[in-house]
Amino acid sequence: MKYSGWPEVGELVVCQVAEIEDFGVFCDLQEYEEKRGLIHISEVASGWIKNIRDHVKKGHLVVCKILTVNEANHQIDLSLKDVNDHQRSERIQEWKNEQKADKWLELALGSDLSADRFNKIVPGLLDIYGTLYAAFERAVIDGKSTFDGTNLTDKEIDSIISIALENVSLPNITISGYVDLECPTPDGIDSIRNALKSAEEEISLPPDVELDLIYVGSPEYLIKIVAPDYKLAESLLETYANHIITSITDHGGTGKFHRERNIDEDS
Repeated sequence: MKYSGWPEVGELVVCQVAEIEDFGVFCDLQEYEEKRGLIHISEVASGWIKNIRDHVKKGHLVVCKILTVNEANHQIDLSLKDVNDHQRSERIQEWKNEQKADKWLELALGSDLSADRFNKIVPGLLDIYGTLYAAFERAVIDGKSTFDGTNLTDKEIDSIISIALENVSLPNITISGYVDLECPTPDGIDSIRNALKSAEEEISLPPDVELDLIYVGSPEYLIKIVAPDYKLAESLLETYANHIITSITDHGGTGKFHRERNIDEDS
């Protein structure tokens, strides 16, 4: 789906070349409904242009910078020369990702996703995450809390998260949690060491996963997991924490797992 509003000055937009004239190029903005802009010949390329058709081809996708927007006259002025190669490549990839995210949202909400609903849901997510694709990435990482403050129902959120988990491939991610371990028995220190050691020895790791168990400061120990999949990382983090806590409890101690570090007075 496309946005019904207007782009902002300075925004980089993906356009398709629609018409080429001697004085400039008319382009259709791919992310906005029925919005067409003009690249004046002076904004096509730096320096003197002998033949404008040497620089643009009808039907090709280009990335342009918004120079001016006149809503009353339905006029948008664009620049092609103000976009460098890096910006062009990055913006095209972002646009492709957004197309994927659009389809995922349609798949998740089905017939409930009208154009009007799309334009109510998406801007709020863009304000928080920058892109709809990034919102789907966060849904994989943060789950339901990704959509706090939206008008989505629990059923819709569950559907979006399910689609995100099926389709979004995150690069290696790092998650961590802390276990507070205490053991008042005479051999308490050894019991804690053995609890940590047994977790490393008895729980097998996939070859593409890394684990670190780090002493932070009594009674706190950090468990850090690096994995290519968030669900796998979360599962391993929970498994390690439960194993350590069970082990220390069996030896007369106590253990507690938490995701955020406890801040002491001298931290």
